[in-house]
Amino acid sequence: MRPILETLRPKQWIKNLVIFAGLVFDGQLLNLQPFLRVLLATLIFCLISGLTYTLNDLLDIKADRLHPQKKNRPIASGRLSVQHAILLAVILALIAFPAAFLLSIEFGWVCLTYTLLILAYSKWLKKILILDVMIIAFGFVLRVIAGVVVITVNYFSPWLFLITTLLAIFLGFGKRLSELKMLETHASEHRNVLAGYSIPLLKDYINIVLCATLITYCLYTFSAHPSVNTYAMMFTIPFVLYGLFRYMYIIENSHLAAAPEEALLRDRPLQLVVLFWALVVVLIIYFIY
Repeated sequence: MRPILETLRPKQWIKNLVIFAGLVFDGQLLNLQPFLRVLLATLIFCLISGLTYTLNDLLDIKADRLHPQKKNRPIASGRLSVQHAILLAVILALIAFPAAFLLSIEFGWVCLTYTLLILAYSKWLKKILILDVMIIAFGFVLRVIAGVVVITVNYFSPWLFLITTLLAIFLGFGKRLSELKMLETHASEHRNVLAGYSIPLLKDYINIVLCATLITYCLYTFSAHPSVNTYAMMFTIPFVLYGLFRYMYIIENSHLAAAPEEALLRDRPLQLVVLFWALVVVLIIYFIY
C-alpha cells in the first residue's frame, strides 16, 4: 500500500482546499448541506488528482529516473510495477468519474476537463515555455469552479478567479526558479522546458506577477461584497503581503519552493499567516457582512 499512497501523493491534495472558496466567500460555510456537497466534491477531486499523478508518473518514467529526487518515486524506482499502476489508474477512474457526475453534471464535466488538461500537460504542454505554468494556473481555476458548481452560489466575486490565476502563476514561476537552482546545469535533462528559462528571466516574471497579484487582491477588497457598504476585507491585505514576501524568501533561500505544498506544510511562518488570513476572512464574512 505504501507505494500506492506515494503515487497518489496525498500531500499535494492540500491544493484541493481551494474548492471550498465558493462556499466560504458566499457565506455558506455553516450550512450543512452545501458544506457536505463541497466536502464530497473535494474528496472526489482528490481521487481525480491521484489519477492524474499516476498517469503523469507512467508517462514520465524515463525522465523521472534521471531526476535526483523523482527517481525515488514508486513507478520510476520499480517499487510499483507499470501493470499495477495502470490497474490503479483504471480503478480510480471507475470510482471518481461516476461519483463526480452523480454529484453534479457540471462538476463531472469540470473533473473530466481537468483530467484531460493534465494529460495534455503531461504529454505535450509542459514542454512549451510559459504555457507550462499557465496550464497549472488554469488547473487551480478549475478547482474553484468545481466548488462553485456543486452548490447554489448567491455571489462569488470574479476578482477571486483572477486572484487564483495570478497566485497560481506566481507559485508556478517560483517552482521553476527553485528547480533551476536545484538542478543547475542539468536542469534541461530533467525538464525540457527549463532550457528556455533563466534565473534573471524567472525573477522578472515573478516580480511582474507579484505586483499584479497584490494590485488585484487590493482591488477585490474594495468591493468584496456588492451589497455591503464596508471595506473591512482590506484588513486582510497585510497577511497577503507577508505571505507573498515569505514565499519569495523561501524561493531564494530554500528548496521547498520546488514543491509549494511542502512549503505550506513545513514552513511555520507561512502556515501561521495563512491561518490568520483565513480567520480574519471568516470573521469579516460571517460576523461583519
